[in-house]
Amino acid sequence: MNKLGFGLMRLPWSEDKTWNNVDLEKTKQMIDAYMNNGFSYFDTAWVYHGGASEKVFGELVAKRYPRDSFVVTTKMPLWDVKEEADLDRIFEEQLKKCCVEYFDYYFLHAMGKERFEYAEKLHAFEWMQKKKAEGKIKHPGFSFHDSPEVLEWALERHHQEVELIQLQINYIDWESNDVASRRCYEIAAKKYNKLISVMEPLKGGNLASVTPAAADLLKKSQPDLSIASWGIRYAASLDNILVVLSGMSNMEQLEDNMSYMKDFKPLSSDEKALVEKAGEIIKNSILVPCTACHYCTDEANGGCPMKIDIPRYFQLYNDQNKYSLTGGIRWNYSEAVKKGSAPSDCIACGHCESHCPQKIQIIEELKKVSEVFA
Repeated sequence: MNKLGFGLMRLPWSEDKTWNNVDLEKTKQMIDAYMNNGFSYFDTAWVYHGGASEKVFGELVAKRYPRDSFVVTTKMPLWDVKEEADLDRIFEEQLKKCCVEYFDYYFLHAMGKERFEYAEKLHAFEWMQKKKAEGKIKHPGFSFHDSPEVLEWALERHHQEVELIQLQINYIDWESNDVASRRCYEIAAKKYNKLISVMEPLKGGNLASVTPAAADLLKKSQPDLSIASWGIRYAASLDNILVVLSGMSNMEQLEDNMSYMKDFKPLSSDEKALVEKAGEIIKNSILVPCTACHYCTDEANGGCPMKIDIPRYFQLYNDQNKYSLTGGIRWNYSEAVKKGSAPSDCIACGHCESHCPQKIQIIEELKKVSEVFA
């Protein structure tokens, strides 16, 4: 299987509220191009696009292509599970939305210490094994957002029950203290020999548009390759990688990814060192490590009560640090305020922080955004 996975979390945008702002025609064109070029792995989830992502997959992939031509992963949102019976209820609804009779891979979603403990209380790992015995889940696993110590603790208890682990891996988080990509990867792939699905290889787009100094460094080495290609190839070059997910939002991004992943060649040792050098430059420009997953604002998670577009403000905050506070960035900030609430409207309820996979102190960071743009 080609290692480029189609992440269905950042699909083309439209005004169609029926599909939670997913442009179905553009998405269909991208899916057809992806499939026609020999790629096959789709990753969706209960909460993506306000609950529309699984339905989009069902309508545009499962209903239009033979079942043996694609691979699909979705995830159980334990935050919506109030009792054990909800596991079956949500799962059956996911099968219907995705228009399939089984899932190739199925994850417990966004797991950390508290969710692992809650999963055990719900007997969720045993439940996945039951679904595997029924043929409705081929390969169970979980997506992970916590420390290496928590990952080791979880795998000591459940390594026999999971086959695939989704980890955040990219070259600026490889040696970081918060995400700790390398340490998590080594525990899962090397110590427990698990296959890895990579999420956020571009850290929410932060590694597709980098500082001029980092871009020059990479372009001098490979002028014909995009900046984004370095992040995807860096992750795909590791051992035990089943797939590297890319949340593609337009045909240009898809065509670029396919151009170098169709005949994928791992990074050389010199290229790897170059990427890591660029990563050190980039790290200093990112003030808030937001990946624009929108878990903090998604209505499926309850949303922000003040309707603050948190990821957009963090993007502008990071951009002004990369490129200076230009007139264009100021204008985009004022337009965002006109369309909704300002960062200063935050009431410090903490709802956003409870859903942030990156563990960002959102309340404090919004105060900094307000100070800079004021």
